[in-house]
Parts: sequence; structure tokens; C-alpha cells
Amino acid sequence: MEAQQKSEPRIPLPMPFGWFGVCYADELPEKGVKALEYFGSHIALFRGEDGRARALDAHCVHMGAHLGVGGEVIGNTLACPFHAWQYDDDGKCVHIPYASKIPAAAQEPCLKSWPCAEVNRMIWIWYHPESTPPQWAPPVYAECNDQNWSDFETYDWMIKTHPQEMAENSVDAAHFRYVHKAADYPSDWTSSYDGPLRHAWLEMKMETPKGSVTGRIENGNDGPGQAWTRFSGICDTFLLASITPVQRELVHVRFAFTQPKSDVDGPRGGVAKAFVQEIVRQLNEDIPIWENKKYLARMRLCDGDGPIMDIRRWFSQFLIDGAP
Repeated sequence: MEAQQKSEPRIPLPMPFGWFGVCYADELPEKGVKALEYFGSHIALFRGEDGRARALDAHCVHMGAHLGVGGEVIGNTLACPFHAWQYDDDGKCVHIPYASKIPAAAQEPCLKSWPCAEVNRMIWIWYHPESTPPQWAPPVYAECNDQNWSDFETYDWMIKTHPQEMAENSVDAAHFRYVHKAADYPSDWTSSYDGPLRHAWLEMKMETPKGSVTGRIENGNDGPGQAWTRFSGICDTFLLASITPVQRELVHVRFAFTQPKSDVDGPRGGVAKAFVQEIVRQLNEDIPIWENKKYLARMRLCDGDGPIMDIRRWFSQFLIDGAP
């Protein structure tokens, strides 16, 4: 009997490196602990008594217990729930309450420490397959930190795709008409690229119950894991999106919307709510495409498509281990 051939991956791309959202800041209180599974790894996220978020590989080097499941924050260290070995944010064991001496192998960093940043009301972790230190800082967006803008309205999905597919989709002009039934093709994209940052903007017609309105859409990426969109025309809306790899072909997507409080709490509250729901509807329409399409290294594009190859070239800088 002939041996079965191993099927090729549907999306033969490695996980990109960069900053990725792992939870909202208010989901990790002081001395809080969370168990995470991202980047093919188990991670223990905790907030020390000084208020700073920290992340370590999850399994204690003593006997393998998961630090994120029942672990306790003591000062700015994380204590194992099994035998209370305490680890600092460098991944070193700094105290064993029942021992007079810490084993030599545990006195040096013995757990991987994951760089963390708390920006735009989210906690971000830096992932790099070779553990290279962070190469840029996550940008700050005024809307996420303005008291005149609303609390986040949040949504999340687990989607069987790759972050690059989602980035390409954001500038895929024609699909807005055929997948989302938009009134107009978004065209004449203006784009700029600056290292890990991408910025694009355009104007297009948006349908409302009172007819078409010309709106402006700005969107961009801060590396592969943080995307944002700024809408104006119908209802000012800022969307912060995090796209975090769980495995190579599985991402955890979070959408966080904020809008001016004067719109949300005023007579335009219904319009503001409907606008958010329309964006969520469109994301849900994209999911079956992403989860069933195959990555093509060579696409046959036409003049009506958006700047898909530009964003693919930009994204390639974050793929380092065997990417085509």
C-alpha cells in the first residue's frame, strides 16, 4: 500500500513577529493572573503590586505546574500553585518557602520572559520566534485615551486564518461590493509605509436609510498584530483591532469600538450603534471566505483590485522562518 502523502498547509506562512493583543487592561486587575495560549505557547500573564503587567512561560520548572492556573502574585513575583516557587519578571526563581537553597539551575532565568506593553487600554505581548527584543513600541491613539470618547464596545472571534490574509482583505477593493454589498467600490487608495507602520485612506459612498453619504475611511497597521480604522461621514468611529496568532492557521481577533460620547449618549445613539453593528456584520461575512480560501503565492490580479501586493510586500518583513 502506498504511503499517504502529507497534505500541504492551506496557508504556508509562519507566524509573524510583532506586538499582539492578549487581553484588555481592565481584565487584569492588580495581583491578577491569566492563563493564555498564543504563538503555540502556554503563557502566564500577571499584574504585580506595582501595577505593571508581566508574562512568563507558564509551566514551573520544578514539577511542571501551570503558573497561570491558581498562581498567586506576591509583590511583583508569581508563585506556583503547586509548591509556591516564586518567579520574577526575568523568569528567575527568587524564593522557595520550604527550602534553604534555590537550585543553581533556577537561580538564572529558567522561564522565558515575554515583553509586555500596556497601550490603548490593551495589554500587548511581543512575539518573535528567535526571542529578538522588541523592535518598535506600539503607537498610542488619542481616541482610545480621550475621556470624551466612549468605553470600548468589544467583540471577539477565533478564526481559522493567518494575519496576513486579514491585512490583505482590508485593501481588497472589489470584495466590498460582492461580499458586503457596498454601494460603491472603494478606489483611489492613498497609502504610506514607514517600517512596521502602514497608513491608508480613501473616500467612498456609504448607504444610509436616507440615501448615500460620502464617508472617509482611514486604516492602518502597527505591525501585523495591531490594526486600526477611523471612520467619518456617518458617525465618527474608531476601531482598534488586535489579530493574535494562536497557531499558524488560527487567530484570536478582537474588535474594540469607541465613539464620541456626545453621539453614543445623544440623539444619534441609534445611528452610532447601527454603524458598529454594520462593521461587525461585515467581519462575520468575511469569515467563511478566510476559513476556506487557499493562500496563493502568485495571484492573478486586475486593475480594479486594491494595493494587495503592496501590503503583501510590507507584511513580508515580519515573516522570517521559511516564508515564501
